[in-house]
Amino acid sequence: MNALLHQLKKQTPQYRALMRLDRPIGTYLVLWPTLWALWLAADGFPAWYLLIIFVAGTFLMRSAGCVINDYADRKIDAHVSRTKDRPFATGAVTEKEALLLFAVLCALAFILVLFTNWLTVGFAFVAVALAATYPFMKRYTHLPQLVLGAAFAWGIPMAFTAQTGELPPPAAWLLYIGVLIWTVSYDTFYAMVDREDDVKIGVKSTAILFGDDDKAITTMLQVCVVVILLMAGPRFDMSFIYYAGVIAASGLFIYQQQLIRYRQTDKCFQAFLNNNWVGIVIFAGIVLHFLTGA
Repeated sequence: MNALLHQLKKQTPQYRALMRLDRPIGTYLVLWPTLWALWLAADGFPAWYLLIIFVAGTFLMRSAGCVINDYADRKIDAHVSRTKDRPFATGAVTEKEALLLFAVLCALAFILVLFTNWLTVGFAFVAVALAATYPFMKRYTHLPQLVLGAAFAWGIPMAFTAQTGELPPPAAWLLYIGVLIWTVSYDTFYAMVDREDDVKIGVKSTAILFGDDDKAITTMLQVCVVVILLMAGPRFDMSFIYYAGVIAASGLFIYQQQLIRYRQTDKCFQAFLNNNWVGIVIFAGIVLHFLTGA
């Protein structure tokens, strides 16, 4: 037992790195749409226990997704400049350790979901399937970002089922599609950072698929996101405060396009990170709508 505890303590920094605890941007990008959905489903502040469950669950599932992603990329990361120092690339963790950590994180998230209802539990199995499938898609399709979008947006229908005990309404699925498209756009920025390395090693992405049209296509995707958010407003009886948040998000999208204008890798990564603010301003618009009773 002492030897096991010593090994666990020794490997803790590597497990933290696998879970990307030092880079929480992925958690934020999953969390904001989930919080949008919780507030909209509750028509105001959601139940406290659901808020805790979904915040903790988002952290656990995003961490699990990072672990299984590194497992899938264990023979690739060493050949990519941005990922060459990850635990698998350096040989700091084993395949068995990573799979066990993934299983533990998923189990903890599943325990949380058991405190909701059986419909949400059923939806949780889809969440795990999407999280486990995405990392392997980059070997078979140039659209792995589409699968990532499906995974990142899945908190929306789960939030509605948890809050209402019923299947999500059409408006919730409209929001789901909007977040899926949003994810494809910002993860294309992320993929643009690794495009040269990915081409060399044969990894597929939307950045490679879009090629020289990447700026035009991501712009169109962002326009679609704004249109969907505007369409969702009336369906949830939102006021002008919500639309102010959508306008602010539109301004951030314009700024992101300026950042990627010359396809500089550091600017593309900055554009990716900036999407955290998109999630924040939309959430602020939704919360302020309910707080003011506008």
